[in-house]
Amino acid sequence: MNEGVIHTRRYVEKKEDTEILNWLTPTDYGPQQTDYLKRRQPGTGQWLLDSDEYTSWFREPNKTLFCPGIPGAGKTILTSITVDDLEKRFGSETSVAVAYVYCNYKRQSEQTTESLLSSLLKQLAQGQLSLPQNLTELYDRHKRKRTRPSVDEISRAIELVTAQNSRVFIIVDALDECQASDGCRAKFLSAIFNLQTKTGIKIFATSRTVQEITDRFKDSPSKEIGATKGDIRRYLQAHLSELPGFVASQPDLQDEIITSITKACDGMFLLAQLHFASLKGKYTRRAIRTAIGKLATGSNAYDTAYQSAMERIQGQLQEQAKRAKEVLSWITCAKRPLTKLELQHALAVKIDQPNLDQDNLPQIGDMVSICAGLVTVDEESSIVRLVHYTTQEYFQRTKSDWFPDAQGSITAVCTTYLAFTDFSDGYVATDKKLEERLKLHHFYDYAARNWGYHSQKGWNCPTVLSFLRKPAQVEASSQVLEIRKDWTFQGYSQKPVKHTSGLHLAARFGLKGAVATLAKDFPPDVPDSFRRTPVLLAAENGHEAVVRLLLDTGNVDPDSKDRDGQTPLSWAAEDGYEAVVRLLLDTGSVDPDSKDRYGRTPLSWAARNGYEAVVRLLLDTGNVDPDSKNSCGQTPLSWAARNGYEAVVRLLLDTGSVDPDSKDRYGRTPLWWAARNGHEDVVRLLAKKTNSDSTETTGLAALQ
Repeated sequence: MNEGVIHTRRYVEKKEDTEILNWLTPTDYGPQQTDYLKRRQPGTGQWLLDSDEYTSWFREPNKTLFCPGIPGAGKTILTSITVDDLEKRFGSETSVAVAYVYCNYKRQSEQTTESLLSSLLKQLAQGQLSLPQNLTELYDRHKRKRTRPSVDEISRAIELVTAQNSRVFIIVDALDECQASDGCRAKFLSAIFNLQTKTGIKIFATSRTVQEITDRFKDSPSKEIGATKGDIRRYLQAHLSELPGFVASQPDLQDEIITSITKACDGMFLLAQLHFASLKGKYTRRAIRTAIGKLATGSNAYDTAYQSAMERIQGQLQEQAKRAKEVLSWITCAKRPLTKLELQHALAVKIDQPNLDQDNLPQIGDMVSICAGLVTVDEESSIVRLVHYTTQEYFQRTKSDWFPDAQGSITAVCTTYLAFTDFSDGYVATDKKLEERLKLHHFYDYAARNWGYHSQKGWNCPTVLSFLRKPAQVEASSQVLEIRKDWTFQGYSQKPVKHTSGLHLAARFGLKGAVATLAKDFPPDVPDSFRRTPVLLAAENGHEAVVRLLLDTGNVDPDSKDRDGQTPLSWAAEDGYEAVVRLLLDTGSVDPDSKDRYGRTPLSWAARNGYEAVVRLLLDTGNVDPDSKNSCGQTPLSWAARNGYEAVVRLLLDTGSVDPDSKDRYGRTPLWWAARNGHEDVVRLLAKKTNSDSTETTGLAALQ
């Protein structure tokens, strides 16, 4: 019985640990690591592991190794080789931890500073014998409020977990693919460098040569990455069997192929793959020799190779060429990476059919084979993607030539899928049923979240209005939009969304034409079950033209409140939509100092998120209290100081109407927050205005 109790307790604890880790982030880079490592040709990349720079990096404390490289040099594969090498070297040492992230141009919206740091924390915590107490406390604190931890909280948790290890390696691949907007990349680099200063972690990073990134590593050792001739020859020799059979009996031709491609690709591993793929359809010695005699080189080599691949695609049977372009357009234009099942469902949709015909699902292997080497499948993660970042860049430049109707076609497929009769029962009442719906209809999550973005220019597609006029399907789709996987505690976290109309959805996605049409059919100011009106949803998402259109009807309340007490102005201020804020203020019918149920005002939201222009607009009304306190006693100045927004802090101080030494519920001042989070310029500014000996209730002085 005792053994049974112990086993049960361990099972429960393990389940709770998994719940906490999944709450921290659902992202798992393990499958990507496995996929990339599988693509390694045995023996390649050993030059990096044997280099003096690498040896010095993993042996000496507090070291950074920066590995820049040209596009297609093989940086990601070498990153996976590095991770594998470290795990093999130190796999048996419980005091050594390795954590890594693979930045991806297709996941930029998901890869925020918070999510990247959360992933590092999750991996470090998983390596502990038991989940760190500080992480459990962080989870409990936010679970009650259904909030997310800040960058500072995550960084502090990483510090504490790192302290329990003798050595910690942080590996970051493709920093150039990490989004630079909103300072995400800069904040992430600052966070990990700050961690290194405090804890001595080792950092390994790869990137294309981007000035902003190379400047951050200018004082760190570096090792440039490029495909060596030996590595390229190993790769080509291992794949010769994929060429037409006659090549196997001609050693001299094999040597000519390897020598010619190795010379032409000039350190670009990807180019070697593309050149090799161009030979697969050559069935005579003369055809192969002619092809290798025309291999592209130089700065335009990739564009030439991609153009050649597209010409090969067009040379296939008509149906194959059409299908290949469909596959490429989906992968190129999708808002996030698609899995095999998602792509299969998307390609199987027939616009005139009310449900999916399972017999119409294409085989992914066939889809990949007709795309001339431009598409690959990551088997562990089931992601179907273009072979490289440069492939995406090529199609972004040329998609109007290759896929002129892509957005309209994607919109039609998404809205046809959402309008299926399978969803005519509307929203579902339990997490289990919602999860079953999503698992059965693999394309449903993508379609519900992204159809509106694809339809920005094609809202008048007949399938769009047809879908928006189906109340049950609209409610079912809206329910998916409310799922926040980062709020997951058990299964899917969902809200019972009711009374959502097609007008709500059109306003949310900013579809002005659809809103104008639907406003004739639906009351323009009817709230959904969250008490959100169409104008509030439009303001929340920054759609100025839609807000203006709805206001011009004269039948909407511009100062309506949702169930948390936030107004359209509050939402626009929170997200920094200056034009929408100005438009709402100009109505003269909104309260610029309205408080939500937590005491937060539009000004406090704008200050919290650093939107200086919005803060200035609100202050200029003369009708806001710049020193108002929320339910926790925090002022706009406190929030701006906490998050390091110097310009906003200065602007608030210049009003002469704020208390620079104001204390919140726990006695923490703006200076305390700025000092706690290391915002030196804000500390310098506030120190001239405040009592530097101010303390919180624990007695910890701000300067301490």
